[in-house]
Amino acid sequence: MRNKLFLLCMMCLMTLLLQAQSEQYVDLGLPSGTLWKANNEAKLITFKEAFPKYTNNLPTKEQFEELKNKCVWTWYGKGYKVIGPNGNFIVMPTTGFLGASGDFYQNNWGQYWSSTLPPDRSGCEAWTLSFSSATIDINYNSYSLLGFAVRLVKKP
Repeated sequence: MRNKLFLLCMMCLMTLLLQAQSEQYVDLGLPSGTLWKANNEAKLITFKEAFPKYTNNLPTKEQFEELKNKCVWTWYGKGYKVIGPNGNFIVMPTTGFLGASGDFYQNNWGQYWSSTLPPDRSGCEAWTLSFSSATIDINYNSYSLLGFAVRLVKKP
């Protein structure tokens, strides 16, 4: 009985530690002071879901550009280890995407929503960070019904 109780307590502690880690933000030493969340949000979502839910914590196009240009990106086979100027890092995994019908498509791309809308648009498009082993791009995406990943930031 004691061993079972001990094991149960250890499992609860591990669950709490994993939850705390997923809520952590990492200081990469970027000039803007932006902190990047240690992990992605739990699921892939459309822009129409992401924007109202995370408006204040979605990265901007400029924050994606800073991440791309000021950090060292090292491909590890399933995404990038992104190392900031101060040596701290985050991992940006490939994510695949959700199709408009909700079907999951696994691919070797990472695709992340930003909060920045292109000029003269209806609010159904946003700038995205997209990457593969060969390229890292920041461009606007009109596929607002597709589910992409979300990585939150804390703005200075």
